[in-house]
Amino acid sequence: MSLLIYNSLGRTKEKFEPLHPGIVSMYVCGPTVYGHAHLGHAKSYVSFDVVVRWLRQSGYQVKYVQNITDVGHLTDDGDEGEDKIMKQAYLEKTDPMEIAQFYTRSFYEDMDKLLVLRPNIAPAATAHIPEQIALIERLMKTGHAYEVNGNVYFSVESFNGYGKLSGRTDQEAQQSGIRISIRSEKRAPSDFALWKKADEGHLMKWNSPWSIGYPGWHLECSAMSMKYLGETIDIHGGGMENKFPHHDCEIAQAEAATGKPYVRFWMHNNMVTINGIKMGKSLKNSINLKDLFKETDPLVIRFFILQSHYRSQLDYSETAIKASATGLEKLRETQRRLLEQPPGTGVFDSAPFAHRFSEAMDDDFNTPVAIAVLFELAKAINAALDRNEGLSDTSRKGIEALLDHAGQETLGILNRNDQHGNKESGKKLEEVMTILLKLRDDARNNKDFALSDKIRDSLLGAGIEIKDTRDGVSWSEKSDI
Repeated sequence: MSLLIYNSLGRTKEKFEPLHPGIVSMYVCGPTVYGHAHLGHAKSYVSFDVVVRWLRQSGYQVKYVQNITDVGHLTDDGDEGEDKIMKQAYLEKTDPMEIAQFYTRSFYEDMDKLLVLRPNIAPAATAHIPEQIALIERLMKTGHAYEVNGNVYFSVESFNGYGKLSGRTDQEAQQSGIRISIRSEKRAPSDFALWKKADEGHLMKWNSPWSIGYPGWHLECSAMSMKYLGETIDIHGGGMENKFPHHDCEIAQAEAATGKPYVRFWMHNNMVTINGIKMGKSLKNSINLKDLFKETDPLVIRFFILQSHYRSQLDYSETAIKASATGLEKLRETQRRLLEQPPGTGVFDSAPFAHRFSEAMDDDFNTPVAIAVLFELAKAINAALDRNEGLSDTSRKGIEALLDHAGQETLGILNRNDQHGNKESGKKLEEVMTILLKLRDDARNNKDFALSDKIRDSLLGAGIEIKDTRDGVSWSEKSDI
């Protein structure tokens, strides 16, 4: 069976063949790093992690780029409001780059616990200002962008295909622009910012031919994806909420500049709900992964996510998490039982299960069906082991290879080492950190700042960074990025 991927652009499943045989170029919109990662991030990056894993298991060489947004993402996701990084810097009374660096490390720490593979390249927007300026200059030369009072806008009217991903018409985009009180200096309400002139007190700004300012949020992904993957890429992923305006704007910028198709396959993961209600910071029901990991094995969270198709909503509840923990433990127990069983003469054919697993993954990465196949495999293995005849060496090796291929290398939920020890180690670290932070707090209250600083510096030397915020003290394990 050929690999089929649901292409959001064509709104149908299409046979996947890369632009260059054997090589897949893939870009996924990364986090805006102004806070700790939440369950929505986990849903997105676990989903695309499995996509990357399966492509590699299928024999492709995957060049995977996932950006870090550390400038330009405004609070209304359009052209108005405050920069999210800068706003958090004001709240925490520190520098925007410190905010971005701290929460980037925190993000990777959480993704590592979920066994999400690191991208090949993780470009930051602030490190690619020249590339973004060059793209703007290219658009201005071809008449797709214009400057007003130091601000540069993309002319939506100049690009005939605007809205083809989300399905929004130009008139709908105009109305959207009116609703968020778009600047009157624009030629049309739907035009979007490529470069914004910075106010005097703006903390994040760079020189450009038009003004001292900063790039628009939409610009970075077009500039960085084309720099590292070329003008046409195979797969671009992100959340469904990014179809409009972010991805529609990406398409417009890139294709207006190059005259070539920007992305061949658009993939979008669905949202997370909490007991049936959309998760969001504004609703104050966002689930912080660090808090979640205190109570739940990160691989249970990964397993929970993969029981839902990436294009389906994921509904979080304590009941669902408990069911996922029970289900994952059943698979682990079967694997342990298999490894502990003495060899025998029993014969077990794992090939039909391997075939069905591959069929599920080739059908738009259908992880719920793939997991169902693993449960059927576990049931059949237990039945074979219950006959007390043991399994032949050939049968055992076939099953172990399938579990490694499916459960470990592809889904990332099983390995030959029991996770219990890692979970217990994590709990112990949480307990130790609670004690140390309490001692540091007592020292600060007693104005013993030398002891307070010594605790902080000693922890930093051990690879743990603590941060004082208006909401209290947070900590994270430092990781290489």
